[in-house]
Amino acid sequence: MPSSFSNLSLAEPLSRAVAEMGYESMTPIQAQAIPVVLQGRDVMGAAQTGTGKTAAFALPLLQRLLKHENTSTSPARHPVRALVLLPTRELADQVAQQVKLFAKNTNLRSAVVFGGIDMKPQTLELKRGVEVLVATPGRLLDHIEAKNAVLNQVEYVVLDEADRMLDIGFLPDLQRILSYLPKQRTTLLFSATFSPEIKRLANSYLQDPVTIEVARPNEAASTVEQHFYSVPDEEKRHALKQIVRQRGLKQAFVFVNSKLGCARLARSLEREGMNTTALHGDKSQDERLKALSAFKAGEVDLLVATDVAARGLDIKDVPAVFNFDVPFNAEDYVHRIGRTGRAGQSGLAVTFVSGNDVRLVADIEKLLKRKIELEAIEFDEDKPRGRINDGRRAWREAGEVGDPRDALDAPPRERERPARPPREYRAPAAARDPFFDQPYEASAAEVAPAWEASAKPAASRVSANIKTKRKVAALFKSE
Repeated sequence: MPSSFSNLSLAEPLSRAVAEMGYESMTPIQAQAIPVVLQGRDVMGAAQTGTGKTAAFALPLLQRLLKHENTSTSPARHPVRALVLLPTRELADQVAQQVKLFAKNTNLRSAVVFGGIDMKPQTLELKRGVEVLVATPGRLLDHIEAKNAVLNQVEYVVLDEADRMLDIGFLPDLQRILSYLPKQRTTLLFSATFSPEIKRLANSYLQDPVTIEVARPNEAASTVEQHFYSVPDEEKRHALKQIVRQRGLKQAFVFVNSKLGCARLARSLEREGMNTTALHGDKSQDERLKALSAFKAGEVDLLVATDVAARGLDIKDVPAVFNFDVPFNAEDYVHRIGRTGRAGQSGLAVTFVSGNDVRLVADIEKLLKRKIELEAIEFDEDKPRGRINDGRRAWREAGEVGDPRDALDAPPRERERPARPPREYRAPAAARDPFFDQPYEASAAEVAPAWEASAKPAASRVSANIKTKRKVAALFKSE
């Protein structure tokens, strides 16, 4: 089995592109999958994340599509012949960039379509014709319904990160998309895990597949140094900053479980002077791509993200991953820490465990098949500097126990002068009127008030305009 790309029977344009990208030795999944795909067999491949699954299917597909290469400008001469489906926008964009690099010396066209951005540029690109289409399921269905994408000539279909697509509910969309494809095709399924659901999917759509497993399912990379620290929730930020400072880390992923927690943590770390950006599902696609580009370019130190960034993102030389929150799904732990220690490099994975995370840690132990020992973290006692408010509207120096007054602002003479006793304030006596000191005496004769004598009797309440009823004889006398 060939272990070097130079030993593969790749066409000269592809070999030149591989050499320009600096690829020399193949990873285990590449060494086993590429020869099988070149034979036209269906493949069910599993490998731990970060082992180069993209090149394992992209290179042999491009090799087999070279027979359709042409320089015609007619869209009819460039139908979609290979379809690559991925679960997330970031992963789709990353795979599309890799495919373009591999095919840059050929006349094969490729395009990517995903949600969150305008469909019009994607429609124009599809109308010009492409041989390799990279897509997320939802946006591809939009283009199919709009008749922008015709898939009746697809020869190869790739389901990458298939377990993730099933986790987020893409199975109905996958079934609809596969119903548009020709029955005679080559299907490649790549996944980090082989769950029972994945095996059922493979049995439904793959024909006599070759199963390739280069690592035990859900196995973390051996090059990643893993630590689990017992830290209360309120001390996690302090622990994160201390480890970053002690280890001298230049960049790191910080994973949290919720979009709101992601945004709040990124803002808090930014206020504390750390160069941070956030990546979660509530951000627009343009914001997400900008955040990733800034992190890849080294302009951002910490990328705080939800599990939208845990799958497949290939960012080289990221030295560390922090699990600020223990993931709800144990398999996501393997994918998170797979963002570091890629391609044989060493990496650090730190997980903060609070009192409510005991069950989640037990799930990770069961998945990894080993006992996890919680470590204690010793915080550096930073001595407070400057002035401290003691809660009594007064300031004192750090470490000062005595006079709460601010010793820095008080002049020296005032500090040495003894305190004066407070003056007693006495209000001036008010002049008194002798009339109010006399006792009350009633008058000798009670005289009716003048207003009673001049008062008129009350008028009748009946209006003058109302006539009184006349009395008439009753016709019948009641007994």
